[in-house]
Amino acid sequence: MQSDSLGFPFETTIVFIVVAVAALLTDIFAHRSHKPIGLISASLWTVFWIAVSLSFAGFLYIHHGKEVASLFLTGYALEQVLSIDNLFVIMAIFAWFKVPDGYRHRILYWGVIGAIVFRGIFVVIGTGLLALGPWVEMVFAVVILWTAILMMRAGKDDEETDDYSDHIANRLVRRFFPVFPKLVGPHFLVSSEQVEAELAKPENQGFSFTVKKGMRYATPLLLCIAVVEISDLMFAFDSVPAVIAVSREPLIVYSAMMFAVLGLRTMYFVLEALRKYLVHLEKSVIFLLFFVAAKLALNASNHLWHHGIEISALASLYVVLGVLALGIIASLLFPGKKDAV
Repeated sequence: MQSDSLGFPFETTIVFIVVAVAALLTDIFAHRSHKPIGLISASLWTVFWIAVSLSFAGFLYIHHGKEVASLFLTGYALEQVLSIDNLFVIMAIFAWFKVPDGYRHRILYWGVIGAIVFRGIFVVIGTGLLALGPWVEMVFAVVILWTAILMMRAGKDDEETDDYSDHIANRLVRRFFPVFPKLVGPHFLVSSEQVEAELAKPENQGFSFTVKKGMRYATPLLLCIAVVEISDLMFAFDSVPAVIAVSREPLIVYSAMMFAVLGLRTMYFVLEALRKYLVHLEKSVIFLLFFVAAKLALNASNHLWHHGIEISALASLYVVLGVLALGIIASLLFPGKKDAV
């Protein structure tokens, strides 16, 4: 495992920014409407994002060598696999708020923007903390290990449905805005005039709601996106240390997470369609969390006691890809009895 900062010339950072921004703008332009994204379209876009990420890996391979490219690909694959559990949580959130298919990619778009910003902040903080010494790595290892244990316990209660009515994000939005409990198109916030116009529609004639003049009202879409953002923020506390376990170089960590996050919006629709067939992927996620915790602990103990045992970047890449492949194959061979949300 590469533990020292590799350092990158300025032009590598510029290439990363240009490629990432261009790809994001392309995705925004292509999905600016409110039409549902079908499985075929989502699959093609997922392939596109993977191709963009592999292209950047190829650039790193040519300009910085095999080790750097392996570190990037390991971090990218690890973030993708760990994000699967987060996407399943988002599916449950959408189902609870009854978000129509055509509006889901709009919420996911803002979720991706929030993830890009907060992961950048966490990467800076996380890589900075590692400079304090190997004991910080031990702390990260314990955090990741505890997350894996919690996921194992949660897996035994799959039939329970979370109630997001008292979620901290839901309560926070309600402190600042009164809530109109019906969707008003794709709007997150609506004026009192828009609420009155909505109530005047024939289908809402029997609906009782008191409108206050001059007020701005939150819609269920704003509550939903707030819950999604907070859920992703909590997920980042686990995923960022996991990817930092691959490399301490901020550019590798952030670029790997950035490219993985950019592809999550379309990957969501692929997983949503295939969820009932991928029943063992969560086990892959749990195994990888244990693996990452062990990797961090080995690296930290090597700094402390110099036992010489470590896991290389290439070996880590093989483990991540191998565990993901096993999860998919096991799901196909042993489909189980789980139902999709």
